[in-house]
This record gives sequence, structure tokens and C-alpha cells, in this order.
Amino acid sequence: MEYIAVIIILFISIVLYFRVADKYNIIDRPNHRSAHTQITLRGGGIIFPIAFIVFCLFHVRDAVDHYWPFGLGLLAICAISFIDDIRNLSNKIRLSVHFVSVILLLYFTDAFNLMPFWVWPVMFVLIIGTLNAYNFMDGINGMTGLYSLVTLSSLLYINKEVIMFTDEAFIIYPLLACLVFLFFNFRKKAKCFAGDVGSMGIAFWVIALITLLIMKTQDYKYILLLSIYGMEVVLTIIERIILRENIFEAHRRHLYQLFANEKKVSHLVISFMYAFFQSIINIFLICSELPLWMLILIIFIPAGGVYLGLKWSLKKQYGL
Repeated sequence: MEYIAVIIILFISIVLYFRVADKYNIIDRPNHRSAHTQITLRGGGIIFPIAFIVFCLFHVRDAVDHYWPFGLGLLAICAISFIDDIRNLSNKIRLSVHFVSVILLLYFTDAFNLMPFWVWPVMFVLIIGTLNAYNFMDGINGMTGLYSLVTLSSLLYINKEVIMFTDEAFIIYPLLACLVFLFFNFRKKAKCFAGDVGSMGIAFWVIALITLLIMKTQDYKYILLLSIYGMEVVLTIIERIILRENIFEAHRRHLYQLFANEKKVSHLVISFMYAFFQSIINIFLICSELPLWMLILIIFIPAGGVYLGLKWSLKKQYGL
């Protein structure tokens, strides 16, 4: 009954946000680097911080006693991202807020006590890099929602069947938010886009869950729950460095962008395939007892080879 109420609340919240966004012209205008061609409401990903607020309402004691560091970090990063959706902010302001939010995330997951101090800077780089990877990959209908749904579903299964690392509701709430968001976004003509508030918000929640799992098991293989995003972003950054491009500027070099913009493949098909391949990796990851280094070799060598082969073929075909 609780989750039915949550879905209803989230539906009402996002519909109300649509009215606000329409009134105040919070929209996404396509440009020459965009994979979409129509003006669309931006910031639909505000549903993710709203989902946490609803979580707090249903779990007041847990929120006050345990989840407040996560909540402060999530709301901070979502607030600065939402402002950035409306008007561009300087990198210094955004990165400062990201830095504080990551501190709160690591405090929430008890990483400062469970990990040696020399690992802390590595964690900061990995988490901020993953947050931005999520943002880079949020470019077509359904991508962020479906990919996050797969990862959250995998985490829910691990929590129920492998090892309990957090309260089940703490996974289900963002999962329900993804479903509601996808109802409006997983369409040929999307009603809304996630915006930075959405990509950063759900990324922060997913990263927090994966970090909790790693702290509980002391097994770093679970970072591979985001391996498709990680491989795509790292290889694209390497490509842009080789081409001497500014890696912080918007571009159309991701594989999904080539399929969407040059090949004209449906956004929904592309998003589904990314989610599907990540789900295959997650099943293998959960069932396997292999060490991290071996999993990396088994997953990234064939996946990287396929990725580079497809990209080379498309670039050759379209003279890019």
C-alpha cells in the first residue's frame, strides 16, 4: 500500500512540475549538438529528490537518525543542478557543491572509517567522475531512466538474495521514481527530459547504494554495475584527447549519439540496448565469484572491442 501511495504522489508531483516548467519556460531547445529536434520541458528529473522527500515522510525516524547526510548531499547537488538547468553556473560553484555532496555521501556510507585515508582521494575522483559520466550519457529519450532501472533492480536483487546492505525501501523509492519518469520520457516524443537535476540526482542515489554495498562486502567488483557507462565515457574521453578536443565541451562523439544522429536509430531502441547489455553484465557479475581484475578482462575486452568496432564502422560510413 505504501508503494502505491508513493507512485500516486510522484505522478501528481511531476504533473504539477510540468505546469510550473511550462509557465516559467523551463525548456530544452535543440541545437546542432542535440540528439532531439523538438522543444521539450526540462528538469523532469526533479522527481528523484522529490522521491527522497517522500521517503523521509514515510520513514521519519530512519531519515532523522541515519539518512540525513545522504539527504543533504542529494538535495544540494540537485538544487545546484536545477539552477544550472535554468541558467549556466561557473564550474567552480558546481564543483564546490559536488565536493561537499561527495563528502556527505562518503560520511553516510561510513567510507571514512572503513577505508584507509589514502583511498579517499581516489573515491572522490571516481564518484565525481561517475556523476559526470551519468550527465554525459543523458542525451536521448529513455537512456537515464532505463539504465538506472536496470542498476537499481540489480541492487534490489542483491539486497534481497545475496547480502542485505541497506533498507529495501531505500532502493525501491528511486526505482519507482524511475518508472514514473519513464512514463513521461520513454516515448518517441518525450514529455520531459531529466535535465542535470535528474541525471545528477539519480546518479548520486545509485552511487550511494553501490558504495554501501562495497563497504558492506569489501568487494569492489560492484563498480561494474555501471560498466557500460564507464567504458563509453572513458573511451570517448580518450578519443577526444587524441583529437585534441576540449573534453568539457558538448559533443556528438558518443556511440549512442552516432546511432541517433547519423544512423537515425530510434532513441527508444538505443536506450533499451544499453540497458539490456548492462543487465547481461549484471547477471554475470552477481552469479560470478571471479576476482575484480578477471571480471574486468572478461567484460571490457570483448565489450570494448565491439564498442570500438561499431564506432569505427559508423564513423567510416558517415565520414566522421
